[in-house]
This record gives sequence, structure tokens and C-alpha cells, in this order.
Amino acid sequence: MPNKKRKIQNKEGEKMEVIHIYHTNDLHSHFENWPRIYELLRERKKWHEEAGEAVYLFDIGDHLDLSHPYTEATKGRINTELLNKERYDAVTIGNNEGITLPYEALDHLYDGALFDVIVANLYKKNRERPAWAIPHQIYTTAKGTKIGVVGITAYFEQLYELLGWKLTEPMQELSKQIEELRGQVDIIILLSHLGINDDEMIATNFPEIDVILGAHTHHIFHQGKIINNNLQGAAGKYGYYVGHIEIKIDDLKKVMDKKAILYETSKLPIANEEEAIIENYYLQGKQALSEKAVTIDEYYSREFLAKILCEKLVSWCHSDCAILNEGLILNGLQPGDVTFFDLLSICPHPINPCNVTLTGAELKEILLDMKAEKWETLQVKGLGFRGTLMGKMISAGITEEKSGERVRYFIQSKEILADQYYVITVPDMLTFGNFFPSIYRAAKKDYFLPEFMRNILAERLRNRIKA
Repeated sequence: MPNKKRKIQNKEGEKMEVIHIYHTNDLHSHFENWPRIYELLRERKKWHEEAGEAVYLFDIGDHLDLSHPYTEATKGRINTELLNKERYDAVTIGNNEGITLPYEALDHLYDGALFDVIVANLYKKNRERPAWAIPHQIYTTAKGTKIGVVGITAYFEQLYELLGWKLTEPMQELSKQIEELRGQVDIIILLSHLGINDDEMIATNFPEIDVILGAHTHHIFHQGKIINNNLQGAAGKYGYYVGHIEIKIDDLKKVMDKKAILYETSKLPIANEEEAIIENYYLQGKQALSEKAVTIDEYYSREFLAKILCEKLVSWCHSDCAILNEGLILNGLQPGDVTFFDLLSICPHPINPCNVTLTGAELKEILLDMKAEKWETLQVKGLGFRGTLMGKMISAGITEEKSGERVRYFIQSKEILADQYYVITVPDMLTFGNFFPSIYRAAKKDYFLPEFMRNILAERLRNRIKA
């Protein structure tokens, strides 16, 4: 795009103000795309500022992902450094910032941040806001236009509480913030890490909001989407796109026009010096995670590691039995020293265990469904899963006896009874996705945080060596 200063006029011949907003979301530490994003935003910010036009940079959450070794090693602080370097104006948090980091790590994630962290529905347990977060911010352009920006994150109330935070219901909190901003600002922008369905509901119920920048569900709006005069923008995932919103304001501070566009990063020029820095992040992360976790004296296959992890979940979570998909383990382990980088490589998922209470009838239905061949070739995306295939479903703590066509299931030598309740440990992804309807619908679910599956596997390996 050529750097041309534009004079935009209304019907009376007066100049309009042009405001530019660039937005990213759900990068998930896919740093390979960051050098192109960096170059675009650096260049565009320079252009617009030279033209006398207001420009703001916002990230809508899940910028970090602990599956990347450098993010894991720094507990996301490298992501904050990148946002600082790019001169972002504000971010909101996603579930990867909020519930994959331990309390202390999130509480210090934005130490030294040069941008605002806007998240209205996050509190400490005492109902005070964390020092690093604000519910909204008002930005004033050089021409006096006041822009109110609100941030809201996904409502994983129980998981936040287990980590020591208090999360409030998004719509109620949003309503409070809109009421507070009403009359103070000319434009309202929402940074929403709620997902497309909630965003569409907000557009219908909150006509005061001019622009919703969306995330979480990785949806893509190439030219935005208008609902109830609200413009929605969304840039997919992994930095594949950068979003651009352009708003035109008249002298009465009224929005006269707004439009959205996405830039495909693979088609953008790259900052070579940034590319070299980013390429080194993986090696830096590997080095930072090079501490030995355990030493093993023989090769452990992927299937064997999944088996002993499943067994460990029963004692770890004090359950009756456990169910696991082998796809959680991506590779085997070679004999010798096993580092924390190795564990991250074979089990990169930010997935925690969860105890689900089910009837014997529901459990037996799941055990039968687990035998289907579909699981080994089922492709899975999202839900914290960082692999490709679901993998074979396995169990621990359960035995079966066949008599002709009849199959009987036992837990600790006692037959599973249809009307009795049992506690089953599963990866939390099975509670978020409707793989097994009875697990998805279960009323009682108890999550274990902040340990991931790889942390539990590491303990199982240490105990095995000691034994």
C-alpha cells in the first residue's frame, strides 16, 4: 500500500477523522509468523502516524501457548516482550493466559508490560482486581475522539477458581462497563475472548458497541461482519492473518463509516532481522528446559507411556478408574536422561486431569464405545490438544470378562453396577468436547490444576525408576 496522505471529506466539505485499528488473536506462540506481523504493524503504524491518523494495536488473547518451549521456559514472559517491542496499545487475556499458567505466573506475566491489559471479568478471590488488569480504558485521539475499550475473557469459572482467581459472568460485567462508559466516549470497542456465538449475541443485545474484535473460536471474517450496526472483526488463529479496522468519524464525533479487512501473513514481506531472532527462540527454549527430569534405562514406546500415565491418573486423582486417549503421547522416549524439553515434546498439551462422576450404566456405555476403530484415525483440533489424532482409547483400573457375547466389567474385582456411581479420571479435553455424551453432560466434574499430563507422567517415571 503506498504511503499517501488522504483528505477525507463529508458532504459539507469538512475533514473526517480516520482511525485505524490492527488486531491479532490466538497466536498460540506460533512465532514463525511473527516476523511478518512485526513488519506489517511497524510499517503501518509509521504510515498512519505520518498521515496524522490515529492508529491502535490490540491483541485479543491466547497470544501464548505453553506447547512452545520458550513460552514454557519463560512462563509467557517472552510473549509480553514481543508485544512490547511491537508497541501494542492493549491486550485482553485468553484461556491460555488465564488457566494454563499457575497463579503466580499469570500474576507476573505482565511485569514490565508497556501496554494496557484490559479484562473486566477477572478478579482475585477477595474481589479486588489484580494490579496489572483494568476493566476498560479510554483512548483519546489527537483530534479529541474518545474511544472506550473493554476486554472480556471466556467464562471458565471453575478452572479459574481452582487456580486462585475469581471470574465473573461476562455479560453482566460487560453491561456494567458499557453503563460506565456511556456518555463518556464516542466509540466503544470490545476485545472479546468469548467466541463467535457470544459475540453475535453481544452485537444483538448491546447496540452501543461499535466494534467487536473476536477470538477464542478461531473464526475468520475476511471483510468483517455487520450485526445490528456492530462491526465484527476476527483473524483466525496462529498469526495466519492480521485484522485491520478502519473507522471514519465526522466533526460531531459520529461514526460515518467502518470497514474490516484481513491481511494474509504468508503474503506479507518479512523482517529478516526479526526472523533470525524468532528462529532462535526454539533453541533458547530447548536450552532453558534442558534440566534432567529423570533417567531411564530402556526405550519406552508411545503406547507404554500412555499406559503408565493412565494408571498413574487413578492414584493421582484418587478415582475408581481412568480413561485416556493414546494420542496424548506423541512419541516414545529413548534410554538415558529425559529432560523437561523431552517431556514437553512428547506431551505438549495444556491438558489437566478431571474426575467425572458417572453411573455404572454410563460407564459401561463408554467402555463399549471406546472399542470403536474410529478413535485411532479421528483428527482433533483445539480443546487444548496439540497433537493430530485422538488415538486408541485405553483404561486403567477396569477389567472385563467375556462369556459368549456377554461382557462383564469390574473395578477392583467388583462388577460395575448400572445404578451405582463411579469416579472416572479423564483428560479434561473429553469434558469440553462431545466425544462421549455422558462425560460431556456429567453434572459433577472436578478438575485438577495446574499440573498437566506431562507433569504427572514425569512423576510416574520417577516412581518407576525408584521402584
